[in-house]
Amino acid sequence: MTKKEAQELLNKYLNGTCTPEEKILFESLDNKVFKEEPAIIERLDYDSIKASIYKNLPAPDRRPIFKRFIPYVAAASVAVCIIAAGLLYFGNNTASVEQGQVASIIPGGNKAILTLANGTKISLSDAKLGQVAAQSGVKISKTANGQLVYDASATTADIGKIEYNTIEAPAGGQWEVRLPDGSVVFLNALSSITYPTRFVGNERLVKMQGEAYFEIAHNRAMPFKVSSLGQTVEVLGTHFDVMAYADEKVIKTTLLEGSVKISDHGQNKLLKPGEQAQVSATNIIVTSDVDLEDVMAWKKGYFKFNESIQSIMAKVSRWYNVEVIYEMDAKANLAFGGKLSRSRDIKDLLKIMERTGKVHFKIEGRRITVRE
Repeated sequence: MTKKEAQELLNKYLNGTCTPEEKILFESLDNKVFKEEPAIIERLDYDSIKASIYKNLPAPDRRPIFKRFIPYVAAASVAVCIIAAGLLYFGNNTASVEQGQVASIIPGGNKAILTLANGTKISLSDAKLGQVAAQSGVKISKTANGQLVYDASATTADIGKIEYNTIEAPAGGQWEVRLPDGSVVFLNALSSITYPTRFVGNERLVKMQGEAYFEIAHNRAMPFKVSSLGQTVEVLGTHFDVMAYADEKVIKTTLLEGSVKISDHGQNKLLKPGEQAQVSATNIIVTSDVDLEDVMAWKKGYFKFNESIQSIMAKVSRWYNVEVIYEMDAKANLAFGGKLSRSRDIKDLLKIMERTGKVHFKIEGRRITVRE
């Protein structure tokens, strides 16, 4: 692969014009693509690297790498990793995020605050493994994999007493909680959920803000309801994602499995798997034109963009806990597509967008300025 070919592949990926084979190739390299230093990349011999890839392929399949790459990832992985690092570097050697006095901007991680019914706050990232609290006989424990678990099986307290807890994932945080009924909730950055320590009565009602993915334990006699910014999602047992940030114009509920009913503005809409309800200030629109990989990217540990610079930077701001300001035409219609691990340095993401020549960034402390 020549430098020109590497540049062309990057440009096609960013512009959304890759063939299926090229797209799979690029995305399969994504998690390893940033490991090489520029000083090493400058000395790469691309002809030798390409020869190394072909040498590891079985003789009958020595055809162009884009057509035959996928079945032989294991054989070619080392050489291709080096090409991938060079791909981004050689895309535009002049692309460099402007930096002022730069603080250490690290990716988000498992961080959240648990607020008990009595107002006590517990930092879940600092809490030791095992039981962290108990309320009305309900045990609250932190597991080795970072999940907060509620165990109401041994409850002997007065069943008429209902207490509420809140888990809040701050900017740069995320958390997973197993509710008393066995349902699991994954919180994204700048998100919170409030719920009872035991579910009683004829429904299971929780309140949330931000974004969360739900895996609901089936209970036909006690429907599960999620209230967020005026919208209510009602389910029996299903998997779905709700994005309801206060600074977003639309609440998006995406169904992956089962069925849900969306209620708002006096309207009710039923969703089927693969559909998304978009609730605006005036109505509910249901669409089946949904990129489920895009919706679930945050939970799986990566960004997947195909949207405006403003939407991208809103996600970046929440995950990296940074302030974003704009020095550009408010009407500028800039859109980008791409995929990147959420564990990468923030500068990797910004440099990729800069290489398009459409946008530039300046980092000062925890503030990022976006410029045309």
